[in-house]
Amino acid sequence: MKELLRELQEMIAQDGPISLERYMSLALSHPCYGYYTTREPFGAAGDFVTAPEISQMFGELIGLWAVEIWRMGGAPAPMRLVELGPGRGTLMADALRVIRNAANESIEVHLVETSPRLMEIQRATLTNYRAPVRWHQSTEDIPPGAAIYIANEFFDALPVQHFIRTEHGWCERLVGLDDHGKLHWGLRPVAASAVRFAAPQGSVIEISPQARKIVRILSARITSQGGALLIIDYGYTETQTGETLQAVRNHRFVDPLDAPGESDLTAQVDFTALGQETQAAGARVHGPVTQAAFLLSLGLAQRAQMLKRKASPEQAKTIDAAFVRLTDCSKPTRMGELFKAMAITQQNMQFVPGFAD
Repeated sequence: MKELLRELQEMIAQDGPISLERYMSLALSHPCYGYYTTREPFGAAGDFVTAPEISQMFGELIGLWAVEIWRMGGAPAPMRLVELGPGRGTLMADALRVIRNAANESIEVHLVETSPRLMEIQRATLTNYRAPVRWHQSTEDIPPGAAIYIANEFFDALPVQHFIRTEHGWCERLVGLDDHGKLHWGLRPVAASAVRFAAPQGSVIEISPQARKIVRILSARITSQGGALLIIDYGYTETQTGETLQAVRNHRFVDPLDAPGESDLTAQVDFTALGQETQAAGARVHGPVTQAAFLLSLGLAQRAQMLKRKASPEQAKTIDAAFVRLTDCSKPTRMGELFKAMAITQQNMQFVPGFAD
């Protein structure tokens, strides 16, 4: 996407270096040249594979989880489902299929999506599910009322800031131009007074202001209006130093500054920071737990066995492979261990399925 690179070069040459947060925002969501605006990132033919694309079981279990939470909250009508960053609509389609069988009440679907191209794909995916679907540009556009919010691999795609500990304090990492006009890393010369974290010089800390803001807004809504937020993403349970920003293209890691707009940019989620925003808004945090623990607690093994009863030998192998991939904890980088699940509810909801509170 040479057009975006040229636009960034011109912007920096005219106005000076930009923050990493600004760079990521443009690389991912530029209205003409952004990654999610122009590319098909999902699946084997894209740049990465998400859990809903691995197996229908993932979305089905989340659908059943949503029904149970809705009932625990008094079953307010209509049952309002909100998904943040719904991709191709695969998770919502699988969830709606089981929800239709479990709940006879009316269902209202809201999707938070900024890409017109992905909206069209989602519309085609959900066209046969007989539930009204509305699209929103941000979480702040969602109408008031109790809702079940689902955020699977959403927060990792939000822009982050990097701060590096120097002899002068925590200085923000910037994206500038070298002597040849190529994008390169730099530092803001003035320390950021708002960053307070004890660490030796050279340490890096990642912060996602957008992630914190969204969780703060949704937690406040849940506190006052009811419902719940389920977050499933890859990340860490204790705030830590070290950069996790990565760029992926065609299932391979590449330089984050190489060809902006052509690679997926993500960073691991700081679940501690999100939990702090939740508690500040008066809501209750459940977890985080590993994705493996969450899915197994919801009955993934039993669901896999049910599907295999009517499956061909080849289909049974696919089900087994998906089960292993979703729950593999053999290494910290495997999906079952790396990905975490966290739920946010009102304070009076002490027990939530999938979490050993």
